[in-house]
Amino acid sequence: MAFDEVKTVDFKVVGQRVKRPDGMDKVTGKAKFGADVVAPGMLHAAIVRSPHAHARIVKIDTSKAEALKGVKGVVTRADFAEGLSGGNLDVLENVMAGEKALYDGHAVAAVAAISPLIARDAMKLVEVEYEILPHVTDVDKAMGADAPVIRAGTADKTVPEGMHANVVRYHESGHGDVDAGFAEADLVIEDSFKTEATHQGYIEPHACLASMGEGNGDLWCCTQGHWNVQKLCAAMLGLEQSQLRVTASEIGGGFGGKTAVFIEPVALALSRKTNRPVKLVMSRSEVFRATGPTSSTSMDIKIGMKKDGTITAGQGTFRLQGGAFPGAPMEFTAMCAFAPYNLKHVKQMGFDVLANRPKQAAYRAPGSPMAAFAVESVIDELCKQLGLDPLEVRLKNASAQGTKASFGPTWDRIGLVETLEAAKAHPHYSAPTKAGQGRGISCGFWFNHGGETSVTLALSEDGTAQLSVGTPDIGGSRASMAQMAAEELGIPYENVRTTIADTATLGYNEVSHGSRVTYASGLATPLRKFGRLPST
Repeated sequence: MAFDEVKTVDFKVVGQRVKRPDGMDKVTGKAKFGADVVAPGMLHAAIVRSPHAHARIVKIDTSKAEALKGVKGVVTRADFAEGLSGGNLDVLENVMAGEKALYDGHAVAAVAAISPLIARDAMKLVEVEYEILPHVTDVDKAMGADAPVIRAGTADKTVPEGMHANVVRYHESGHGDVDAGFAEADLVIEDSFKTEATHQGYIEPHACLASMGEGNGDLWCCTQGHWNVQKLCAAMLGLEQSQLRVTASEIGGGFGGKTAVFIEPVALALSRKTNRPVKLVMSRSEVFRATGPTSSTSMDIKIGMKKDGTITAGQGTFRLQGGAFPGAPMEFTAMCAFAPYNLKHVKQMGFDVLANRPKQAAYRAPGSPMAAFAVESVIDELCKQLGLDPLEVRLKNASAQGTKASFGPTWDRIGLVETLEAAKAHPHYSAPTKAGQGRGISCGFWFNHGGETSVTLALSEDGTAQLSVGTPDIGGSRASMAQMAAEELGIPYENVRTTIADTATLGYNEVSHGSRVTYASGLATPLRKFGRLPST
């Protein structure tokens, strides 16, 4: 069945405004977030962090901290697995510094004690000798010939020859001939833009409780993906994944920032060393110093346009720093930049650059908002100088079904034209503005994907249902899953209970990110008879 042949279906439950399953618990304080979990005999942990942006760790002396009454254990890099490589090594380097501290706030040791106060006192007794090294935090300066090398040998094979060692990945895509396209234009504008790293600002700091014993472990944490936490923590501690069970708590905001691990392997290492449960909760200052903001960027945009509003060519160079580790989403920035437009000539280049900053993490369509800011600003300036309506120009050049995207695929029905037409028809677009008010329009793009997803549904004798999903609920997905299950079973929404299962109860689930959860978990919900969806 083609997409445009999908028939309208009258749903009884899907599309209705329903009570969220977690709503009452959250407004009454019953819901358990990361810091709410406790265990008998629990210890409290604190992390020693580097005060330097770049420094070689010459020596760590933990003897005074270990001698403090109430301290039960101290860990350093030596307490984690050896021989890791690739992405696992990058994660471990960020979780606990090895030879060098790579940013202000980088963890270098951690202590566990019988109270939070004693743990903080012990933390101050850990003596670290540093050799301070030159540092760089600006993405453009980090690519300069005289920039200090942050992590030698990190670049992959995509990086062109002659680039600084801080450039670790490169992306290039496009089609057509941009030089020919610019030659066709009546006006070409080229401009540069910079955006700073911005933290996700979630209300709940990172928190976890770890319990290791007899080779097996349990971990409770606030996360957007507890199977990912299981996989990474097992690698950091040299465990088989099945030896570690991870349970996701309620999450007080994530926005992409809780798709990584920062403190969980540390709590597990302390628990293994002390043979006691260990709780580790970040302070707000630690969150800002040592957990992932989005990348900062430096972007060069060049766009050509005819007097009638036709965009003849677009070119973008996108430089992103993702902290001291590879992973800045420069390929997403590049691919999203011109995605809203049907361009005959387009080229985009992306650079992933290391800097002495905390490791970046996803933040709401990682990399895309920066690209939209730069590209849409240039399009607005072109419209202004040519005296064109910015909405009409976007409609004229909008991607639609059959458009070949700048990074390869040909679009199916995507709805951009319909969205722009709806905006044009809305009264707000033509309403008069008062002094000091403005009105603008821009287009943006983000991907959607499925990913590995597992769901189970159990029917009770009384006709109610228990739905277990593995994707942490960061936006109401428990309600949407329950609605779909109720629709398919023909039972009231209130008769479906949806729970987030732990890693020992359900098959593998990818992280809650990328706008995937309701879509992917909905496809996995059992007993579906949606013959009315488009074929794939």
